[in-house]
Amino acid sequence: MINNILSFLIWLPIISGLMILFYKRNDAVLNFLNIIINFIVFFLSLILLNSYNQTSTNFQFIENTNWIPSLNIYYFLGVDAISVLLIFLNTIIFLIVSLYNSTLNLKNRNQYYASFLLANGLTIGVFSALDAILFYIFFEALLIPMFLIIGIWGGANRIYASIKFFIYTFLGSILLLIAFLYINSSISSFNVLSFYESNFSLIEQEWLFIAMAIAFAIKIPMFPFHTWLPDAHVEAPTSGSVVLAAILLKVGAYGFIRYVLPVVPLGASSLDMFFIILSLIAIVYVGIVAITQNDMKKLIAYSSISHMGFVTLGFFLIFQLFDSTKIQNDIVVSLSGSMYQIISHGFVSAALFICVGSIYDRYKTKKISDLSGLLNQMPVYSWFFVFFALANCGLPGTSSFVGELLIILASFKTSFIFAFLASSTLIISAVYSLWLVKRVIYGELKAGLNNDIDANFLEKIILFSLALIVLILGIYPDYMMTYMNITLQNLTNNIILKI
Repeated sequence: MINNILSFLIWLPIISGLMILFYKRNDAVLNFLNIIINFIVFFLSLILLNSYNQTSTNFQFIENTNWIPSLNIYYFLGVDAISVLLIFLNTIIFLIVSLYNSTLNLKNRNQYYASFLLANGLTIGVFSALDAILFYIFFEALLIPMFLIIGIWGGANRIYASIKFFIYTFLGSILLLIAFLYINSSISSFNVLSFYESNFSLIEQEWLFIAMAIAFAIKIPMFPFHTWLPDAHVEAPTSGSVVLAAILLKVGAYGFIRYVLPVVPLGASSLDMFFIILSLIAIVYVGIVAITQNDMKKLIAYSSISHMGFVTLGFFLIFQLFDSTKIQNDIVVSLSGSMYQIISHGFVSAALFICVGSIYDRYKTKKISDLSGLLNQMPVYSWFFVFFALANCGLPGTSSFVGELLIILASFKTSFIFAFLASSTLIISAVYSLWLVKRVIYGELKAGLNNDIDANFLEKIILFSLALIVLILGIYPDYMMTYMNITLQNLTNNIILKI
């Protein structure tokens, strides 16, 4: 099975999701099946994580079949350390979502579960596809379950939010397809490894970079393509928000590190300052916008955009580092910071949205002004809320601190101004995170908030597991750094050779 483990990871949740669509009889059975399927997928990702050879620079667990010979399209799968870590993040999040969903009172439970199972498999397909068209199919198909999750089970303005989400991401995807077709017309292949060996002129690389960068920037989302995300988060059900923040945004970041940086590095290098400025605007300006929010989900959504600004900052700092220091280790530090931030933000944002979802389930409001003094009724839950709020603002000892620190260190190598602006997030994020805690958790209990149900057993398990992961990654970052070091060094070498 190990030789086909990627296909199992992709198709087990997809086929199971399609089968669950037709089962409507018993909610308890549906809950059990959904959790078991997601647990099996998670267990397979553990096997993948453990079996991956960290010392190799080659893609591993290769599956390559000539799928559509007339169009030269292959069913080509393979992973490096970046893909393995993102697949692992993906399976943990979807397992946690399946546990959380089992506690909810849902309409059309079978369809809801099927949508998440489809999204699980399709996302793993995105992270493991090594044929550009296969990647594009998974990339586009992922829109469908997310569109349905927001549009069917979302809030009052769910139709507006889901259509806005679909239009933004679909328009970006058209540019991505055009870029892939142009590359294929030049090298007669959709093989990603052949993409890496391509040799385009500067003008070609700049246009290809613009097309691919816009597509992935919308997914992250980068400023100024970010406006769809707050609406989608506010209207999405809690589990939908968890997947949006923890997984879907990472698909955009993965696109940059898999397709943009190694394929068109000259194009990226010529426009790096523009994207560094956009990243800094996201970190500072969008963080300030988060402070002004009265809706908890919207505040966390803007917080996500700000934190993902660190990811893109780390990506594009590598070209400034190459110009200023030409030291490979500095470039690897910047990429390591971005990867660490990607993984860390996945866990922290997931936990925060689950916390907000728990509040909404009890009090039927997400408005900060409607809440106060929840510590008096929900002490255990409040502890977790405070912990993840602190993690969100980069508290030392948590995973968020590591990624942000690495990127700030890399920015110091290039510009004091970059470092100063990036460091300002430590203050800005502390303001909106701690002010959120002050207004919601502490203070006098507001009249009318009479629901004294603290975190239930399953919520405690979910939040404790996420807190443990955030602490482990914050206190002992060396394992993940070592795991992805060889892959990032190889990526850095390939970029340097093409510049």
